[in-house]
Amino acid sequence: MAKPAYDLVLRGGTVVDGTGGARFEADVAVSGGVIVEVGAVSGQGREELDARGLLVTPGFVDVHTHYDGQATWDERMQPSSWHGVTTVVMGNCGVGFAPCKPEDHDRLISLMEGVEDIPHPVMAEGLPWSWQSYPEYLDTLAARRFDLDIGSQLPHAALRVFVMGERGANREQASPAEINAMAAIAKRAMEAGALGFSTSRTLNHRTSDGQPTPTLTAEADELVGIAMGLRAANAGVLQVVSDFADPEAEFAMLRRMTRESGRPLTFSLLQSPRAPESWRMLLAAVHQARTEGLDIRPQVCGRPVGVLLGLELTLNPFLQHPAYKEIAHLTLAERVAGLKSDVALRARLFEEPTDGESIFAASTLRAWDNMYTLAARAPDYEPRLEDSLGARARNLGVNPAELALDHMLAGGGSGMIYVPFLNYANADLQHAYELLADDCTIPGLSDGGAHVGTICDGSFPTSMLTHWTRDRTRGPKFSVEQVVRMQTHDTASAFGLHDRGLIQPGLRADLNLIDYDALTLLAPEVVYDLPAGGRRLIQRAEGYRATIVAGEITYRDGEPTGALPGRLLRGPRNASRAIAAE
Repeated sequence: MAKPAYDLVLRGGTVVDGTGGARFEADVAVSGGVIVEVGAVSGQGREELDARGLLVTPGFVDVHTHYDGQATWDERMQPSSWHGVTTVVMGNCGVGFAPCKPEDHDRLISLMEGVEDIPHPVMAEGLPWSWQSYPEYLDTLAARRFDLDIGSQLPHAALRVFVMGERGANREQASPAEINAMAAIAKRAMEAGALGFSTSRTLNHRTSDGQPTPTLTAEADELVGIAMGLRAANAGVLQVVSDFADPEAEFAMLRRMTRESGRPLTFSLLQSPRAPESWRMLLAAVHQARTEGLDIRPQVCGRPVGVLLGLELTLNPFLQHPAYKEIAHLTLAERVAGLKSDVALRARLFEEPTDGESIFAASTLRAWDNMYTLAARAPDYEPRLEDSLGARARNLGVNPAELALDHMLAGGGSGMIYVPFLNYANADLQHAYELLADDCTIPGLSDGGAHVGTICDGSFPTSMLTHWTRDRTRGPKFSVEQVVRMQTHDTASAFGLHDRGLIQPGLRADLNLIDYDALTLLAPEVVYDLPAGGRRLIQRAEGYRATIVAGEITYRDGEPTGALPGRLLRGPRNASRAIAAE
């Protein structure tokens, strides 16, 4: 019997190759973790998959995640790996766990708890803390195996506290010597394999006790100085999240960081309800900077950024109500039973005012006209105003609080309410269409691995395909070829990962086999599988027939095969490094 010519062959699939070009039917042959042939493949594979009637795409590359902790205790980066993602970049928004001195462990845990809503006990039990320096952190990751590839960025908050101690945590100005020290560490981090450096300049990012992130008010000299460390290493991407309170001044600083360091920069660009059109000015500024040779790319997302409310989650509409506080300590089952049967308790929730209601509660937790129920299958992430709880309550002549409670009580207390708070100021996604269509943007901001009790956006890659190429009814759509290119080639190349993101011979065999017509996003759900029995939100999808990492099938029909070919990525990569060992 003849020896198989290939490790794996995908037969007769519809190839969407990541270039944005028209799809075509072809076989794809894989050997040694690399694509070796695309076309009519005559040789046999040791394993063959029937891809007829299915899309064959490159694996998705998600460049904005927060698996920094999960990667130290888990092998599977779910939910991302359920959604066709074969490479993630973590360490975004200036938060992470290295470098770190032992006396600062709790400080960084508190920051991650506040910024990314990961409970303190989960990190306290799960993190091995087998490192102090950033290169040692990478060594810890390099010894592990995953269901996808992981790239890491040097987080500014950890770096600042490591160098400045209490002064750094208190947002004091860095001295020239401290800036030089941070730049030197940044240089060594890039040389050790960091994909970039990240920082946060938003008031939304706070420690668990409400203190702003240590990097909030870092001055331009500090940020430029650290960026010069990347210049010295001739490697790394600069990643920034900012409120853009003074858009012109803030963008001028981003320009300076990029110009003086010569390194590419990416920043989060979302529609804010406070200034719904300000994104246009920033996008225009990006285009001007790019005409001057500055490599600046905004990260944008294709659906609202919204919190989830529920009786099993961190937040719900009654959280600050005196009547609810009386039962908040009870188990979920006990609360559900009481809220269903106790007529007096329900009447108090619906009729009594909430004492001392915070601005957040009024604007988010009880903003009935901006609250939507989520369906169990194919949840709608571009909901209409007439489908809000407020509008439905007015039509029915009932209290919207009653509608909210009854929905949350469904399924034993598993019902969830969706509250868009960014990227949905006009109650549609037309601005998101314009941002995604712009040739200088890349999709991002999924925050996979973070916000485990309030947000579940690691499913962005699936909703990009389902909503923007097939299901959208409220405006123009994209072709499948465009969306695949956006979240494969475009995201990979933005971080220097040129060995993946396309289906071409010589590149890494990271692939998806997708039943496009059956591709369906399911509703978020709660599981208790984190260290210390911690709770988290997950979200699955149907329609991914297979996901392949480095030529090995990692998932079949959404279920893990046991293969763990994923590794730590050290630094940018070209096609010749497609299978190079780390």
